[in-house]
Formats: sequence, structure tokens, C-alpha cells
Amino acid sequence: MPEGDSVWRVARRLHAALAGRELVRSDLRVPRFATADLTGRTVLEVVPRGKHLLTRFDGGLTLHSHLRMDGAWHVYAVGERWRGGPEHQIRAVLGTAEQTAVGYRLPVLELLRTAEEDRVVGHLGPDPLGPDWDAERAARNLLADPARPLGEALLDQRNLAGIGNVFKCELCFMAAVTPWTPVGDLPATTLSRIPPAARRLLAANVGPVAHPRNTTGLRRRGQELFVYGRAHRPCLRCGTPVREAPQDDRPTYWCPHCQRGPVPHTKD
Repeated sequence: MPEGDSVWRVARRLHAALAGRELVRSDLRVPRFATADLTGRTVLEVVPRGKHLLTRFDGGLTLHSHLRMDGAWHVYAVGERWRGGPEHQIRAVLGTAEQTAVGYRLPVLELLRTAEEDRVVGHLGPDPLGPDWDAERAARNLLADPARPLGEALLDQRNLAGIGNVFKCELCFMAAVTPWTPVGDLPATTLSRIPPAARRLLAANVGPVAHPRNTTGLRRRGQELFVYGRAHRPCLRCGTPVREAPQDDRPTYWCPHCQRGPVPHTKD
């Protein structure tokens, strides 16, 4: 699933293509909004909110979309062949005189009043890449359920918005605790450092062009991440083989030497 940095880049690409321009083509291919016509409306802006995308139009309307696992937005010049997938996977088409944004496999697509955006994103915690960012509030949210494992708390978008499985694993490594450590067991200084670290990691990965996600600062191929996706490979800090186990049905990685705390029983 795309995480906050990826969604931020998508929003920036859509904003550059659509903002300030009038739609000459509009096609929402979901039953509930199939008859909605946005043609003639001007796109005001496209903004990310955690993993959500909000495309705002004049007249007080917002198109809300979420990519989840397989969704994608592509931008094409007029006359360019669309290459995002077969036509039956297209869920939205927003075209200006110069460019067309095409949404493929979007599992969430709804049109609502801009004044009612809180109905779909109001539950989210502070966004590390957004104007509402508040590190202290994020830390308080994480601690609201002290018995909850840190990994699960980081993935809960109500605590802070935009963290996915990759950043979850990397943040736990940087905090030197396992993802199964109860939040309430963390020293106050450790907990207070996690939200600012989340902001730094996401901000470091929102460059104008998508590159392999990097949390280590190393530019050597295969060493961009500390633990995520590195099962059985040496930890970049200590050389101990990285371990893998599921948490909340997601593959989770940790270093048994660098990270302290409870771990599940594994066969490897």
C-alpha cells in the first residue's frame, strides 16, 4: 500500500496537471456517481491527507480517492496512449485541454461537499507531511492505549496519518525496540522521538521523482532500508540476520540484536 510519501508525490503530480484549469472531460466510473458531471468546473487544488487524496473544485465539491493496495493515478498529455491498465480498471477520468488524469483500480472514490471533508478524513491523526502536524499530539495518540504494540499503534491512522508497513518497521528499528513492544513500556524519551523521526523519514522521501525509498541515508543498492524486506540478511548496523514475522497480517522485520522487547515465536 502506498504510504504518505508516495501519496504526497501523487498529489503533487495531479495538482501540477490540473490545478487552475477547467475540466473539459469528466467521467466517474463508479455506480453511485456515474451520472455526476464535473465538466466546466475548475480544479482548485489536489491535496494529500495521510494516505487520502482530495481533489477540490470550484462550487464547493471534492473528489475523495484512496489508492489502498492497487490503485493509481496517471497523467497523460492529450493524444497520449493510456498505459495504466485495461479500460475496465479505469474508475475516474479528469481531463483538461492539456492533460488528462486517469484513476485506475481506485477502491475508494466518492464525490462530496468540500465542507463535509471531515466525514472522510476527520478521523485521521496529524499528518507528518501536512499543515496540521503536531508531534506532541501524535505521541499522546500513540500512548492512548498503553498495552497496544508499537507496530500496531503506528499503523493506526487515527494516531498519525501516512505511516505504512515500511515506515513502521524502520521507525521501530530506529527506536531500538521491537514492533511488539507495548507503547506504555517505552521510555518517555523514546516515545517522544518517534513522531519527529516519522516526519523526517517521510519528508526525506518526497522528492520530485520517485526513487527507492531510503531511511538509512546510504546510496548503495540494497542498503536503502535498515530492516524492511531484509529477512535473513545481515543487519546494516551489527551484522545479525534480520528476522521476519507477521504482525496484524503484515510481514514485519526487526533485528534481534539492535531491537529489544517481545517477539513472536518463529521457526527461523
